[in-house]
Amino acid sequence: MSRVHSFFKKEGEKVVCQLCRHYCKLKEGQVGICGVNKNENGKMVNLVYGKVSAINIDPIEKKPLYHFLPGSTSLSIGTVGCNFKCPFCQNWQISQSKDFENSYNVTPKELVDIALNKGCKSISYTYNEPTIFWPFAKDVAILAKANGLKNVFVSNGFETPELIEDAKGLIDAFNIDIKGFKSDYYKKYLKGNLAGVLDTLKLLKKNKFWVECTTLIVPGDNDSDDELRDIARFIAKELDVDTPWHISAFHPDYKVLDKGATPLETLQRAYEIGKEEGLHYIYMGNVMLPSNTYCPNCNELLIERIGYSIRQYKLVDGKCFNCKTKIAGIWR
Repeated sequence: MSRVHSFFKKEGEKVVCQLCRHYCKLKEGQVGICGVNKNENGKMVNLVYGKVSAINIDPIEKKPLYHFLPGSTSLSIGTVGCNFKCPFCQNWQISQSKDFENSYNVTPKELVDIALNKGCKSISYTYNEPTIFWPFAKDVAILAKANGLKNVFVSNGFETPELIEDAKGLIDAFNIDIKGFKSDYYKKYLKGNLAGVLDTLKLLKKNKFWVECTTLIVPGDNDSDDELRDIARFIAKELDVDTPWHISAFHPDYKVLDKGATPLETLQRAYEIGKEEGLHYIYMGNVMLPSNTYCPNCNELLIERIGYSIRQYKLVDGKCFNCKTKIAGIWR
């Protein structure tokens, strides 16, 4: 367990970080786009190893994951830093910060002990982009697995193939943001790359990780029928129709204070578009409406949710209680 990590390759006098798809080429003393991985003496050092800036016990539904251990709690941790620069970030106080001084110093064992003592079923790496602190998350995840806990990544989807390979057997579920479906939007406003995110999603499904997707619908940015349909169609065709799609309402934050919150009508329109594209499980988030799971075969109500609370749970061994259709997810 060390701040020095092996997720890099040498290229002349530079090192190339292999944690995210920016593949930052760093000279001696240089820090990557994320602000937390640095070339020190020709080696990569993770500056936030063991430094947690946010720690909470959350309902797993808050990640959001609706088909993964529903009703359970997850110890949720994040650090400072991010490899994207989303102007509407809702956790910008930590994700866009490089201030390590106010972080908590904590060991993997301490985090796993907290999770076990509080009755959590999983540890979630969230709040900021966990890809950038994978060296620390990996050590936590290994110990979590050894103690019967599952691990969750809540991510912008910019993991490298190298990291995805390394995560096999450690990370049980991913929630990946699809922030839009226009390459120039990703490049100009988010400082990311849409093709890389879509490739990550396909790789995760190919490697049989549990995946749910989230789209924060920002008025005027990604709320056209065509773009919403492109996202829904990608999920249905390139992933599968059983991949849950969370469509979440935007509220003004960080640098985007001149837009109103996402109208409920927009979420409902996105929901209908998703259904037209064949998606079985679509959930509206950041609004106090029921987010229920129905059997895609017989349409029976299987899980009734209000907010992050479960009111009814009618799955039996991961199947519909009525018609016995297997419902995609990780239920225990």
